[in-house]
Amino acid sequence: MPKTTTKTTRFPLRRALAAALLPLAALGATLAPLAEAQAAAPAQQRSQVPGYYRAAVGDFEVTALFDGVVPLAPGLLKGLAADEIQTLLARMFLETTPGVQTAVNAFLIHTGQKLVLVDAGAAACFGPTLGRIQDNLKAAGYRPEQVDTVLLTHMHADHLCGLRDAQGRAAFPNATVRVAARDAGFWLDEKTAASAPKEMQGFFRMASEAVAPYREAGRLSTFEPGEVLLPGVTAMATNGHTPGHSAFLFESQGRRLLVWGDLVHSHAVQFARPAVSIEFDTDPAQAIATRRQVFEQAASQGWSIAGAHLPFPGLGRVGREGATYRWVPAEFGPLPAATAPSSR
Repeated sequence: MPKTTTKTTRFPLRRALAAALLPLAALGATLAPLAEAQAAAPAQQRSQVPGYYRAAVGDFEVTALFDGVVPLAPGLLKGLAADEIQTLLARMFLETTPGVQTAVNAFLIHTGQKLVLVDAGAAACFGPTLGRIQDNLKAAGYRPEQVDTVLLTHMHADHLCGLRDAQGRAAFPNATVRVAARDAGFWLDEKTAASAPKEMQGFFRMASEAVAPYREAGRLSTFEPGEVLLPGVTAMATNGHTPGHSAFLFESQGRRLLVWGDLVHSHAVQFARPAVSIEFDTDPAQAIATRRQVFEQAASQGWSIAGAHLPFPGLGRVGREGATYRWVPAEFGPLPAATAPSSR
């Protein structure tokens, strides 16, 4: 038999490696843009969550509603040296330029029978940093037409301009608005308004315009201190900031919540120094006496507090600190199961 010669073809090593690595190189080229995209940081989400927060007081559901913030100059605080005020603000790391950021809050309380709003926010009366009550009320799952009663702590514009919509109509079309007789007698009196300093007359006008749709519809009424406004809701005189300034004590299942208006403008200063007033007080001496009395009552009774100008959500308690007081904010927590709504 003739010999058969077998030829064996040999690839150089580098050719073999190149052939083997070619698919990997192609895969790498495909994955590179993907890896680069994954390594890139996601876009920042420069938007805040809706401004509402819920708590429970017995069977009552309390929803804090954020209207926005307004800067208050430290110089508006009276009765304490400027350097001492600055020290108290710095202790809480509060910026003072262009002013101390001060919240404006309202509170929606569902009693199981009635939907009650305490204060209505500023709407457009104080510029673009305020006016979010309507949006946050809706975000919280309610509608303005469901509100039965609006209780006003007092008739300053940042608490009542939100009663009207942009067209001048009632923003809460089915609600009755209630305010202390003494406050209404001051802010809605034409002679008092006419004799007020020129720089104050705009505030009288805003108060009158805000309640006008309710007044015309026969849905503006007044109350006296100590009056039971609804089951579990009592008016409490806290005069001084305005002539008829009021707070509202809500009580359910032995639990109490005091909703106050402008008893405190600066939590950093006025809990530690209750004798500090603010330039807006109608009667500073009375405002100071009221603040001390309410602080002591709230601390001794262990009441929960909801404050219009306390840092949102404005819920917490008043604690004693030696001979003075401190603000103890509420912590985020779960809510008990809802009770079945009663017949309205």
